[in-house]
Amino acid sequence: MHHVTKTQQFTRSSLDQLFELASKLENKADDSLKGKILASLYYEPSTRTRFSFESAMMRLGGNVLTVENARESSSDVKGETLEDTIRVMNCYADIIILRHPEEGAADRAAKVSKIPVINAGDGTGQHPTQALLDLYTIHRELGRTDGVTIAVVGNLKYYRAARSLAYLLGKYKDIHLTLVSAPALRMRDDIKAYLKRHDVTFDETEDMHAAMKTADVVYQTRMQKEWMSPEEFKTLSGKYIITRKLADSMKKGAIIIHPLPRVGEIMPEVDDSPHAVYFKQVGYGHSVRMALLKTILTAKQK
Repeated sequence: MHHVTKTQQFTRSSLDQLFELASKLENKADDSLKGKILASLYYEPSTRTRFSFESAMMRLGGNVLTVENARESSSDVKGETLEDTIRVMNCYADIIILRHPEEGAADRAAKVSKIPVINAGDGTGQHPTQALLDLYTIHRELGRTDGVTIAVVGNLKYYRAARSLAYLLGKYKDIHLTLVSAPALRMRDDIKAYLKRHDVTFDETEDMHAAMKTADVVYQTRMQKEWMSPEEFKTLSGKYIITRKLADSMKKGAIIIHPLPRVGEIMPEVDDSPHAVYFKQVGYGHSVRMALLKTILTAKQK
């Protein structure tokens, strides 16, 4: 594996290997990437993804160059193309982590980059490492990845992490998705066609209450004001909110995950529920990103 721009690149075998390494790296540090440099190139705001990657690199002994708001603090302001920026970063770093508001930006970057590019979110396209950590959280918390029922709730039309996770789930057996949303925010047809091709059963509903009672995993999403029209956001925000009463209706052992940030769609009263693992999920993400960086950069050394 060189570039990571979409979750379709992964096989079940490569996922198993990545998760095995991630479990070994939980709460650990080593110097396997000493002397390596990560270029953190963010054209969009980020807290967890950016800090997670940068901390992961540092815990593996590497160094970090970072641009927090590249649209305002890089030569993008002067009109430099993304492709030229990536060519320049090739002279300074060993790997690039790219977040960009345009769908397909990661693939554009990968085409001109000799060093690995990892997609940290490209518009409403994909967010592959978020999907990896979502799946790893399910694997760690439930102890399995086959035979799982997942209720994906809220913003299914625009939420890139949910789209990326759907591609990964197609590699597992006996998966059922309950897609919970308002009609205007249903999962796009391309994802539903993919699920059908890979024998992932799914149903669509507006009834979150019923879905939460039967799910092994509830994947809550944010409305993402940045991708929606003002009319959509005003009409649809606040429709699907997880309260403590709803969380308590879930079956024993079921979990609630969320990529974060949350903006009112999970009430704070849910945080100490035994079903709530979304902050624990952040830690799992750190381990997965350590494993991914180590896999890619040590492979290049061999």
